[in-house]
Amino acid sequence: MIKRFIFCIFFIFPAVLILLSAQIPGMVNYTEQDGLECSYTYHLRQDKDGFIWIGSDNGLFRFDGKEFKQYGKKEGLKNLDIISCEPLPNGEVFILPFLNDFAYLKDGKVFDLNINDYVKNQFLNSMPKITRNGNVLYLYEYGDPQNIFIYENGKVKRMPVPLDYSQRTLGTVKFDFQTRNLYLYDALKAEIQVYNLNSRKKRIIKTDGGNLVCEKDNFLVFNDKGKISIYQQPDPFHIRKIFSYDTKEQIFYGVIDKNNKLWLNLQNGGVLYFNQSLLEHKKNLPPPVKILDNYVINNVLVDKDDNVWFNSRNNGVFFITKSLFTNHVNLSVKNNSEYIKAIAKDNNRIILGYNSSHGAVIDRNGKIHDIMLDRNNKDENRSVYINHNTAIFGISNKVIIHNLSKKTNKQLIYTVKNIVPYTPDSVFFCTSSHLMVYNLKNETLTTYLNERTYTVLPYDQDSLFVGNFSDLYKFNIKTKKKTLFLKGYYFSDLKKLKRNTYLGATNLNGIIIFNDKGIIRKIEKSNGLINDQVKRIEVENENTFWASTNSGISRIELTKNNLRINNFTQTDGLPSNAVAGSVTKNDTIFIGTSKGLGIFPIKKLLAQEKFIHKKVIINSVTIENNEYHNLQETLTAHTNNTVIFNLSFLDYASQGKISYKYKIEGLNDTWQVSNSPKLIFSSIPPGEYVLRVFGLGYNGKQSYTSTDLPFKIKPEFWQTWWFKLLLAAIILILLSALINSYLQKKRNKKLEKFYHEKKIAELELQAIKAQINPHFIYNCLNSIKYLLFKEDYEETENYLDIFSQLIRKTLHYSEKTFMPIWEEVEYLSLYMDMEKLRQNKLFDYEIHISESVNKNWAIPSLLIQPFAENAIKHGVSGLRSQKGFIRISFDHTDSTLCITIEDNGRGIQSKNESSAGENSFGLKLSKKRIQTFKQLFETNIILEVINLSEKYGKQGTQIKLYITPYENTSLHH
Repeated sequence: MIKRFIFCIFFIFPAVLILLSAQIPGMVNYTEQDGLECSYTYHLRQDKDGFIWIGSDNGLFRFDGKEFKQYGKKEGLKNLDIISCEPLPNGEVFILPFLNDFAYLKDGKVFDLNINDYVKNQFLNSMPKITRNGNVLYLYEYGDPQNIFIYENGKVKRMPVPLDYSQRTLGTVKFDFQTRNLYLYDALKAEIQVYNLNSRKKRIIKTDGGNLVCEKDNFLVFNDKGKISIYQQPDPFHIRKIFSYDTKEQIFYGVIDKNNKLWLNLQNGGVLYFNQSLLEHKKNLPPPVKILDNYVINNVLVDKDDNVWFNSRNNGVFFITKSLFTNHVNLSVKNNSEYIKAIAKDNNRIILGYNSSHGAVIDRNGKIHDIMLDRNNKDENRSVYINHNTAIFGISNKVIIHNLSKKTNKQLIYTVKNIVPYTPDSVFFCTSSHLMVYNLKNETLTTYLNERTYTVLPYDQDSLFVGNFSDLYKFNIKTKKKTLFLKGYYFSDLKKLKRNTYLGATNLNGIIIFNDKGIIRKIEKSNGLINDQVKRIEVENENTFWASTNSGISRIELTKNNLRINNFTQTDGLPSNAVAGSVTKNDTIFIGTSKGLGIFPIKKLLAQEKFIHKKVIINSVTIENNEYHNLQETLTAHTNNTVIFNLSFLDYASQGKISYKYKIEGLNDTWQVSNSPKLIFSSIPPGEYVLRVFGLGYNGKQSYTSTDLPFKIKPEFWQTWWFKLLLAAIILILLSALINSYLQKKRNKKLEKFYHEKKIAELELQAIKAQINPHFIYNCLNSIKYLLFKEDYEETENYLDIFSQLIRKTLHYSEKTFMPIWEEVEYLSLYMDMEKLRQNKLFDYEIHISESVNKNWAIPSLLIQPFAENAIKHGVSGLRSQKGFIRISFDHTDSTLCITIEDNGRGIQSKNESSAGENSFGLKLSKKRIQTFKQLFETNIILEVINLSEKYGKQGTQIKLYITPYENTSLHH
């Protein structure tokens, strides 16, 4: 019996439904058109983050208030007929399909459970009954449970139930995981058997009979032929009845919600709601409220914010916000969901004009009395009026005057734009062609003005403000004089605020506050008004009034120096934002909307929150087609990747009118707004960033805080510093190689040229030496010839001896490029001795080597001899009155060797001597040798010729040679 009952809960198709709209004003119906692509919905659940989960015949759906995300075959479900699910605190969602194939959802992926076939066979006739303990689920059958299966972290294990069910079928009430007590119901004996799995002992608890409807915690609800019995369990082995209720309805299912209030699903459609917590131990339950009686409701969910969700069998999911539901249940006006186009009041009642040719009157007790105006016409109401027993409805092309006591109608054929109270017994009709006054007592009409009129307002005994489609006039009733007062304003409503202060609702310019002299103040959207197109004004007191618009309603309070404006929309409980008008009674406002009448205590409306106490949820981040759900660690991506943030803002009261305000800190400081739940970013430069995002509900109300997610964008390898450094090094190496190759080629050419020039210079040097030797030998032979001519044989012999030594050294040194100083001094001494002998001791000489001079330093060979020869031949040889003297010195100063050849001859100033010095062949060869040495060996040799008479005032010539010497050890030839 229990199995058949559970089967009927979910799989009996309902009869054809008559009405297709929700019965509560402001209720929303989500269907296939909204993305809920299924025909049959089962159970509703809400997870720890606030997402709504819906089991259906086309998979499992997750709803975030804006989009339905479907999990089906594509995501890995083997069975698409999902009866229910159990969201767990660890983020897993355990999925319960029809005919089993159990699975669980984690991080957006479906995982099939490897449960043995015998486990699956336990639940062939019904879905499992479930007890939850944190992340652990206990699954067992609705009747005759053979095992209790324990699910945890994707694994299932079995706990056997060793009971014999052969005598009768026992229905499962619940399993207490703490005490290990299994509660089984015997309907025939009207008793609950308590079986302990540890001790294997039984205890019996008696009941009044019936079938179990639902249970939660320590509450049990039974139904016995329409009698509802509610029990509370004070301890594991006793129950006591706390409430009972008799109903003639056929109940097939029940739910005890989070607030411990009872909901009963009816077989023939609708839900019974008991608006009292079962924890309130009053004497009796209050009468239930019947909701959605034209729909078969499978399941009811009251979410964390006390919004209410209804799963219907074939009509999708119904949703109503907490505020709207509370108004519907707690306030006196029931069953009101018509499209209201006009609203007005008198002292005791409220009159409503609907979007078709009928209306209603709400009496002081909150009961609605419908009034049919014209069964053959669907024209909308434009304005309404009520006074005592008279209700007047202005519809498109007629005025209907309804007698409330007699329930009779009288028609006047006028196209009414507005109906405005005038005196206690009269009312204005503003029509497309006249401004008229209707007398309620004698039922007569008086025409004041033969013009199209939209609105009117008396401001003194004989004067009116009269508005047409573009201007406002002053009109005198007695004189019939009309004077333009305000030009360019289309007034839809005029009201008196206080003495000589009036309010005008305009079609485009917000609200105009004026007196009989002109405009005092303008209130527009820029001042905080919800919309500049205002339909009607309702005065609350002389400082406060309400403005009705298509975007909601505004309450404006005038202070001394400023305005205080509060805007109210669907998020605050209005059935709809299309507000036709409002009336206030005491501390309550009645708001007529396109989805029915909203009734609110004004203080409660003013206590609205400035922010939405929710945060944006970042469901996942998609990087290069990989979706990441674990956002605890810092996410990383490369700069060329597209990064997609998948967002949800679970503000169900906004009914999908949700957007996101976001910025990426570190990238820019500009806030941006997107209506899409996907934020897509491409080519973000490398760096560390933080995504900050606020949720924006309907009318721009913002989440109380932002959701922040740090992430890091890594450069591609070619953007990293090491790659750039490596690339720069490679480029530098290549560039260096190219430059080096170029320089090497240039160097090779230069070396080629240098070696060529050096070879030429060496040949030149050899040629010079070949010229020096004959020149020197020639001079010596002349000297020998001279001595022989004098027949001075002894001197000739001495001379020849010195000459032979000198010739040998000359031949020896002429083959060398460099020679040490000491050898140069020896050679010079031989030469000077020979010349002194030849000249008959015409001069004396001295060779001096400074202590700072290293005698092993190398100097160019035979470099000094030509200068010494020149000093003898062109210097001292011309002296007549004194003896010649030649001094050769070697000094070292600042790393430079200075060789000085100085004589006391007549100098180089005389024409003859000067000419002789310039034409000296030896001197020319010496200069040429100096240049050749510079070219071959890069030896820095500076020649300086000084006339001593000019510089020092004494006779003689001084030759200075500045040479960088070489050590003999490094001498090169």
